[in-house]
Amino acid sequence: MRVAFDSRAKGDPRGIGRYVRCLLEALRETAVEGNEVAETHRPRRAEVFHTPWLDGVQLRPPCPMVVTLHDVVNLKRRSEYLRTGMRFRLRYLAAQRADHVIVPTHAVANDVEEHLDIEPERISVIPEAAASVMYPRDEREIARVRLRYKLPAEYLLWVGGLQHPEPRKRVAALAQAPRRMPLVLAGPAGEWARELPDVTLTGRVADDDLAAIYSGAHALVFPSLDEGFGLPTVEALACGTPVVACEAPVLREVLGERATFVEPGDLEGLLAAAADARRPAPAPPAWTWNDAARSTWAVYAQAATQPALRTRRVPRLPRGAF
Repeated sequence: MRVAFDSRAKGDPRGIGRYVRCLLEALRETAVEGNEVAETHRPRRAEVFHTPWLDGVQLRPPCPMVVTLHDVVNLKRRSEYLRTGMRFRLRYLAAQRADHVIVPTHAVANDVEEHLDIEPERISVIPEAAASVMYPRDEREIARVRLRYKLPAEYLLWVGGLQHPEPRKRVAALAQAPRRMPLVLAGPAGEWARELPDVTLTGRVADDDLAAIYSGAHALVFPSLDEGFGLPTVEALACGTPVVACEAPVLREVLGERATFVEPGDLEGLLAAAADARRPAPAPPAWTWNDAARSTWAVYAQAATQPALRTRRVPRLPRGAF
């Protein structure tokens, strides 16, 4: 089976880039004889086309299409995404016609059913995992990144993209909340983030540096109101760092009892609980990217043998799109 895989997002510094890089590597490691993955967004001469991001969906692909939907927050929280909502509407139309949809959690699967009217039999839950580069680093590496990024001796950590403000992630409110320890925000930052008070910004960091920054943190703080998976929480645990998060169904599903949870609106309590966190942190979930790849190969096989499903679909706009 030849799979066309749209890998254009693999250079993205956000979670979508991590997903593409890790899954693509694992797909090649787990491919059995006769299966291959070609990096292309033009799926000619392929038996299955997989777009791992919404930007790559096609309304009329020449072969069965698999789409990964990491979340549908811009449908759930439309008032926060007015500027980008319009450009996603046709993409969601195309996603509705996919032969199969992959989501990272059961919570997102429920959202996809509700907001896109996609039947449960066309949805597969395939969790994400920490990359192999995410493991506890020694004191020498921690000291190196502390010097390179001018980090405090002790700090609380938040990890993610800061190019544009996203109200659901509540980074600005987190920066302004009372706390006992310095706060480091790791990730590519836009101009707005540079105006946040009393925080240390690292900018974009390499994976090895990020693992050392995780390892040196007192705890990871995760104040989001809504997520598709919450990959930084799993990466932090893989590096031996405790996680404190605001209560959210997705994070409960992913982390179980591996994190400390506080009420969604209690950012001061979040920061206080993080300052009180103690090592060792619980181990991350045992799921790996190779496990994810094997499950994804199974989805490809299912899509390849049911091409009629795609032709039966009549695209509709998501509920409440206008």
